[in-house]
Amino acid sequence: MASESMASAPLTLPVLPLDDEVVLPGMVVPLDLSDNDVRAAVEAAQAAARPGEGKPRVLLVPRVDGTYAATGVLGTVEQVGRLSDGDPGALVRGRGRVRIGAGTTGPGAALWVEGTAVEETLPDPLPGSVTELVKEYKALATTWLKKRGAWQVVDRVQQIDGVGALADNSGYSPFLTVAQRIELLETADPVARLRLATAQLREHLAEQDVAETIAKDVQEGVDKQQREFLLRRQLEAVRKELRELNGESEGDGSDDYRARVEAADLPGKVREAALKEVEKLERSSDQSPEGSWIRTWLDTILELPWNERTEDRYDIRGARAVLDAEHAGLDDVKERITEYLAVRKRRADRGLGVVGGRRGGAVLALVGPPGVGKTSLGESVAHAMGREFVRVALGGVRDEAEIRGHRRTYVGALPGRIVRAIKEAGSMNPVVLLDEIDKVGSDFRGDPAAALLEVLDPAQNHTFRDHYLEVELDLSDVVFLATANVLESIPEALLDRMELVRLDGYTEDEKVVIARDHLLPRQLERAGLESGEVVLEEASLRKLAGEYTREAGVRTLERSISRLLRKVAAQHELGDRELPFTVRPEDLRELIGRPHHVPESAQDPAERRTSVPGVATGLAVTGAGGDVLFVEASLADPETGAAGLTLTGQLGDVMKESAQIALSFLRSHGAELELPVTGLKDRGVHIHFPAGAVPKDGPSAGITMTTALASLLSGRLVRTDVAMTGEISLTGRVLPIGGVKQKLLAAHRAGITTVVIPKRNEADLDDVPAEILEKLEVHPVTDVRQVLEIALTPAEVPVGVAV
Repeated sequence: MASESMASAPLTLPVLPLDDEVVLPGMVVPLDLSDNDVRAAVEAAQAAARPGEGKPRVLLVPRVDGTYAATGVLGTVEQVGRLSDGDPGALVRGRGRVRIGAGTTGPGAALWVEGTAVEETLPDPLPGSVTELVKEYKALATTWLKKRGAWQVVDRVQQIDGVGALADNSGYSPFLTVAQRIELLETADPVARLRLATAQLREHLAEQDVAETIAKDVQEGVDKQQREFLLRRQLEAVRKELRELNGESEGDGSDDYRARVEAADLPGKVREAALKEVEKLERSSDQSPEGSWIRTWLDTILELPWNERTEDRYDIRGARAVLDAEHAGLDDVKERITEYLAVRKRRADRGLGVVGGRRGGAVLALVGPPGVGKTSLGESVAHAMGREFVRVALGGVRDEAEIRGHRRTYVGALPGRIVRAIKEAGSMNPVVLLDEIDKVGSDFRGDPAAALLEVLDPAQNHTFRDHYLEVELDLSDVVFLATANVLESIPEALLDRMELVRLDGYTEDEKVVIARDHLLPRQLERAGLESGEVVLEEASLRKLAGEYTREAGVRTLERSISRLLRKVAAQHELGDRELPFTVRPEDLRELIGRPHHVPESAQDPAERRTSVPGVATGLAVTGAGGDVLFVEASLADPETGAAGLTLTGQLGDVMKESAQIALSFLRSHGAELELPVTGLKDRGVHIHFPAGAVPKDGPSAGITMTTALASLLSGRLVRTDVAMTGEISLTGRVLPIGGVKQKLLAAHRAGITTVVIPKRNEADLDDVPAEILEKLEVHPVTDVRQVLEIALTPAEVPVGVAV
């Protein structure tokens, strides 16, 4: 059996401590003799050496934190001289492992110990696993040395045959830690030591591969950035030369959008999206159509006031004063805006400006007839709050993209009207008036009303996403005011998201105040007249409102005033009239013609519509507000007319059913009401609603038709000063209806003094102005018998129906 061994005789050697360093057998290392411990050990070894016994010997022992290892290396001092830096040094060669025993004495100042040489034995021949281990270690060592460029060392490693010597050769590896070297030193079995050295070398190569991969990636990234920077500089230089060649200014062509985006005060996600588009723009060529799309999109993003907000005016009294000064009446909406400002003030005082990502906006729907000031009220609200005002006209809009915007892939794509309104306002909290929201339609391009659901929903509009922008836009601080004439054409889902405020029209007194304080000064200015040159007496204004115009609003009244002032101005220029001029009621006919609306009460009794039996006055609500509706009934000759019910006047299904119910009630209760109804089965009944070109529908004319038929059958006239509204049931009950305030205002305008309404609508009288209620005698009723008792006049000579 061959062996790699040393004699196991006891050894007495001076200790040469190695601080944070390990020397393995076979290694040759230089040691600095300026270190006291090193010098003492070398001098002691030289003093103990005897002539003829070889070179001085020392025991190389690793010392970590003042603690000596249990195993050292027998080293021979090969040479003593000067190191490369000129300091005194010694060259020591490691010979073999020594297990350290007890301390002893010896010459010199060094520490002496006794030790025992460690024997190493291996079988001969070597097993196949050991041979493969040797090959693996040499291959790994060769790979590592080649990476370091140490080609001259590769051959020396390949020439080492001993297993233990090959393992100890790894002591030269700079990547090993002191602990790993001590572990190699204390491993006596050469095979186990070589396996340990192989594992350490393999692990280091794996770490080195990862480090090289990371370094390569980092270097490639740095090279790419440097290359991109260089190319951009070259591109800027080329563009500059092209601009100079074409005589363009610095701002022409492709602007530095990156600098503009980075300098702009944009929200985080918006900035990120904008920078991505800037990168696309920089990669695209000047001839690419995508470049113009991106520039337009970036211009839109940069022009939006992402973080601009106007400060609300929290002077609540002052805001209410502004609303009162600019609009007469409309107390409901004024109170709602005042409440909104008061709540905003309290939220701001308590630091609750943003709760759950949402701010305190508002969504109000102003519903009422034309001309009552819905549109102008929006501007007054913005003035009172100190906000910007933007009007968005929705009448006739049928394309969903008008609200949400177009996709950028379309030619001529633009953001929606909401985004454009924010851009126009220049702040994120304007007052946006959505005018004529009930006129929005739908076709093959989508339903704009459905797109408005997200805009007007306070729970969603803080993350509104326009199709063109494709970034979130916070609309939660916007005050939306939607205007509409009728509620029926607004989808229920959209109406549910808005707070409803009704504007039912003005009384005659309010119209006079509005005409005096607002309409007349404005029209005087437009006619080129001074305030004192033409004066309208209050009686003239009242006659204009009552007889020349009959409307819920004041638009026609303003036109009449404008026409009157134009007439006076023209007469003055022709020399026919001197200024100043005071317009009295008797002057109106000469200037603008005869009155168009004469109250029934002012007409000759013989000319009134209710001067014959079978005619009753009802009340209705249209898109233009409340109106008076007449119902006429007649019986056909039994010999010429066919039996049955005929209805004319362009009536809807609900109104036709009300007529059937009225006729059925009279047939079944005629004897009780003392009406001669026995002949109704043989004679045709015709009910007509004048103004046949106007569509009419609804159940509120039920008691009016019943009264007209009862008047016809009884021969008793319906009182001229009485108007009525209410739905009728088959049992004669009077059921509630809507629009009481508008109907009572219409009755007052028409000169009616007595109004019959359902008992269950009595609570709606709280909404009617007190001055109107003072002039009207309102009778809440529960049964149609009460209606007939109030509406029909006593008949001096009863008129029956021929049977």
